[in-house]
Amino acid sequence: MRIAIDAMGGDFAPKAIVHGAVEAVRISKGRFEVVLVGHQDEIDAELRRHFNIKNLKISIEHASEKIEMYESPTTALKRKRDSSLAIAISLYRKGEVDAIVSAGNTGAVMAISLLKLGRIKGVARPAIGSFIPTSYGACLLIDVGANVDCKPQNLQQFAIMGSIFIGRLLEIGRPTVGLLSIGEEASKGNELTIRTHQLLKQSRLNFVGNIEGRDIMQGKVDVVVCDGFVGNILLKFGESFIHSFSTRLRQKIGKRIHSNIGAFLLKSSFKRVKRSYDWEEYGGVPLLGVNGVIIICHGKSSPKAIKNAVLEAEKTVDRKVNEYIERELESLGEIEIEA
Repeated sequence: MRIAIDAMGGDFAPKAIVHGAVEAVRISKGRFEVVLVGHQDEIDAELRRHFNIKNLKISIEHASEKIEMYESPTTALKRKRDSSLAIAISLYRKGEVDAIVSAGNTGAVMAISLLKLGRIKGVARPAIGSFIPTSYGACLLIDVGANVDCKPQNLQQFAIMGSIFIGRLLEIGRPTVGLLSIGEEASKGNELTIRTHQLLKQSRLNFVGNIEGRDIMQGKVDVVVCDGFVGNILLKFGESFIHSFSTRLRQKIGKRIHSNIGAFLLKSSFKRVKRSYDWEEYGGVPLLGVNGVIIICHGKSSPKAIKNAVLEAEKTVDRKVNEYIERELESLGEIEIEA
């Protein structure tokens, strides 16, 4: 297996990207090769910072350009055809790699992936899923920003893709699926959620009904379905809340000596809790529905996040997620839906 990494994508590229890639290859013990795509001299300089890499399965594919985080997807498509992202996706299209990991411009990742790879047969719109920490581990929130305006059939497909992805990745037999709404009753919500509820209730999915925002982190379901407008707001609120809570906790603990003593005694417990809510533990998020294995990482990804994203890409390929999605949609027959 070969996994291409956009070495120039992200706020801390190429240093953090190369570091994470090296760590992933070390852990893999030869299971896969990493192809670092980007400016060869810069990547070589970062690789020289690491020891004992001579026998590691790492290669470089030169790309003379990189897509900046602020650039529009249209600009990226038209003007930067030799960008690290474009070259990585071309390698996939030619069958030279089995997956792609990028912490670069999300809009550009989506646009170039759709243009060069297309969609899985039967998929109307690709969606981005994101892991959300819960009391029992993690659930998948889908969509988190790829589609701000959706039809009920779009959400039905998101539920199918999300259920297959998390089921295969985490080895869950029949993942539970919940529809995010403002009440548990089927009649609650807007027109989109009411009509989507009817579709999901009639599907083969393990649909438990509507769930509310408070149910997500309690681990009530494995997959939370919503449109990208709601999902993106929810995701960013969650990220800011965890950061604010941690900051506030440190401020309070530092004010009194008794608090400091208690904090010292509970230090290991605090670390475990913090780790369970750390998005870097999950690496990246899948772009589901595109005819390729694409893992999108946060722009501020650390080496740890990149390492975990590469390992996630390996699992996604190994467990044939896209094949299962295509097979499930084919078994449902043609769904009348506008892209």
